[in-house]
Amino acid sequence: MADPLQSLDMVKASAIDMVVKFGPRLVVAAAILAAGYFAGRWVARMIGRLLQRFKLEPPVLALLTRVAHLVVFALFGIMALQNLGVELLPLIAGLGVAGAGIALAMQGILGNVAAGLTIIFTQPFHVGDYISIADEEGEVLDMSLFSTTLGHTDRSKVVIPNRKIVGEILHNYGKVRQLDLSVGVAYGTDINLALGAIDAVLRANPRVLQEPAPVVGVRQLADFSVNISINPWVAVADYVAAGGELNKAVLETFRERGIEIPFPQREVRMLGSAA
Repeated sequence: MADPLQSLDMVKASAIDMVVKFGPRLVVAAAILAAGYFAGRWVARMIGRLLQRFKLEPPVLALLTRVAHLVVFALFGIMALQNLGVELLPLIAGLGVAGAGIALAMQGILGNVAAGLTIIFTQPFHVGDYISIADEEGEVLDMSLFSTTLGHTDRSKVVIPNRKIVGEILHNYGKVRQLDLSVGVAYGTDINLALGAIDAVLRANPRVLQEPAPVVGVRQLADFSVNISINPWVAVADYVAAGGELNKAVLETFRERGIEIPFPQREVRMLGSAA
């Protein structure tokens, strides 16, 4: 019976010794980590204010400030480990070996990160731009280190890994797009009357931007009609709706002003030998 009691006393004594020996260090380490957390937040706010001068995208700005916070907190974490007496050199060596293995296993992810940094600093597009790349197109909704999210007019989204963007041919429409519409009129039509009617339609539609000015002109002298091109600029969000509205308004205006829109015609002659 004495042996278990003696063992229990030894455990209690060891625990008390450890508390006396490491307790103050643990308290100091916890204080260092707390100081690192608040110092990281302060540094992140300062860096955020400085980076606002470069007009970075909100997701990019949030990412950089978060990284700054983590870096500062990591430095304080190293100080806390040193205070506890942890040997950092073996730990760093072990992390290096583990990091090499992780890097080999995560080549695709690291490639996305490298491509994301390239996009962040070269800024080939911004949030809100309409782009076409990798057989996909849409409005840029979000940018991160790993991927870029595009939004389609049907409210669907497509997420493209950043490594699929860097190095590819990218078409950036910006925040406006140019419609490519056309209408045909009969050859006997007063062309200036038709152009004036189209100009009135474009000025009346609130979705059509007046700057840059719409481009309207004769596109082609076709077999049975004179084709007029209608190329106004509209905001990306209005691209689909504006096309339908303008086609409807042009049709109604032409009918009101008696401007004929011809339909395809073919004249067939029957030739035969006399009996």
